[in-house]
Amino acid sequence: MKQKMNCDGTCTSGFKCVQCGFPIDTLYIQYSPGNIRLMKCEYCKAAADEYIECEFMILIIDLILHKPKAYRHLFYNRFSKEAVNFKGLLWKSILAFLILDIYRMWVLRMNENEWTLPVTTVSFLLDFSKVFASVVLENVIFLAVMIHGTGKLQSASARVFGWKELLLIVIISSYFKIFLMAMMVWKFPSSVIFIIDMFIVSSNYVALKVITDSMMVRCLTVCLMAHGLKFISCQGLIVLC
Repeated sequence: MKQKMNCDGTCTSGFKCVQCGFPIDTLYIQYSPGNIRLMKCEYCKAAADEYIECEFMILIIDLILHKPKAYRHLFYNRFSKEAVNFKGLLWKSILAFLILDIYRMWVLRMNENEWTLPVTTVSFLLDFSKVFASVVLENVIFLAVMIHGTGKLQSASARVFGWKELLLIVIISSYFKIFLMAMMVWKFPSSVIFIIDMFIVSSNYVALKVITDSMMVRCLTVCLMAHGLKFISCQGLIVLC
């Protein structure tokens, strides 16, 4: 995994040391299949990316613990356009994001209005179309604020992400939504949804801090504004539906 270099010696591929965020040329040297040597960061002298040799579960645990180095590995060293099928990953992530949010609103509607499943296919499709439209609208608002705010914050960053990359970063950093799937199997109070939402806010904040290197207050303001507008629109749409 080597980077291309500009004529001035700066990196263009975007690899970074997961410990300190310093740009690096090479993550590792491969001598033979399965025989690699991790490169050390010139700035902090630590292994540039220790996750290359770690099990995927360790990365998951560090993401749950909100360790910035896990987010750096994910956004700079793993999900590059050269390393993955970017378009395929983006569309699959958007689809999963919307499906989980549809289920989230469905549960909230059932709890807020003591709503039950429609008895006919036509009424079911009508209600589903309302929920789907509501979820799309509130997420357009949420993602627009997040992407616009992040774009403003990353102006001084070493690497500037495009809007598609920022969209993928926001969706992936909302991975706590996957815990909503547990509510499909076990019965939980609706308050659990808001606990999950709090973890999503904190995860989005860490992701913004990592990719922008901006001040904590600014990153937190962008996250709270985006989630606040989404929450307000969600509550209004629940009442209207």
